[in-house]
Amino acid sequence: MTPTPSSSTDTIDPERLKRAAGLATVEVLAEACSTMDRARELAADPTCPLPAAVVADRQTLGRGRRGARWWQPPESLAVSLVVDAAVGPRPIWSLACGVAVAEAIRSLEPSVAAVVRWPNDIEVDGRKLAGILVETAAVGRTIFGIGVNTTGSVQAAPKGLRHRLVTLPDLTGRPLPRQRLLAAVVPRLLMLLADLEADSNALASRYRPLCTLDGTFVRVHSADGVQSGTCRGIAEDGSLVLDTAAGRVFLRSGSLTPPGDEWRGDAAD
Repeated sequence: MTPTPSSSTDTIDPERLKRAAGLATVEVLAEACSTMDRARELAADPTCPLPAAVVADRQTLGRGRRGARWWQPPESLAVSLVVDAAVGPRPIWSLACGVAVAEAIRSLEPSVAAVVRWPNDIEVDGRKLAGILVETAAVGRTIFGIGVNTTGSVQAAPKGLRHRLVTLPDLTGRPLPRQRLLAAVVPRLLMLLADLEADSNALASRYRPLCTLDGTFVRVHSADGVQSGTCRGIAEDGSLVLDTAAGRVFLRSGSLTPPGDEWRGDAAD
């Protein structure tokens, strides 16, 4: 894949971003099907300096978990981060990324009460502002895909999504520059991943005040069926803790969205 230079009015200066965010490689593309595709190529290249970031001004086939599609306004933040990982990604890594994104948004826009919705969404008042996807790449490397609605309005979204999403301009009346947000997110994430390697409990105190599910009744859908109960936060390994009629359970994977309700870019929407 040959990178296409950025054409965004919300420009990103790769060299300044490297210094501000602690990145070794930064690529900014005018358009990409998914930044994850280019990130996989970088992850497979043993000569690519890490951590690396691939940013796209426009992402045409952004995707989430379980085959879901991800829509966002043009020039919103779409980035994939490639990091070294002594061990493969764990359930808690997606939560760590969520905490880093939510904390960064709150620090830059104090009026935006961003919270983390297990396992991989950032919400404001029940509407999705950002999404996260974590994938294993080459041996010892992991990719974090992050999409944040930093521009535009949900009024431009497909009709089937407008009630589910929100953008920062919807909330604050102005876009948030991508370089400014990345400079706040990336160091938080890298430091938190390092802290977790040293202490598996490092996330709990930061996750707890951002957890949108704590104390609420939820239904979690997985390959094993549906588990229903009251959320009691997360366990040390990132599992969701539920008090069910049959007792306490720990769910390492699953989705709060019923199968079939994921948006897949249907023409009818």
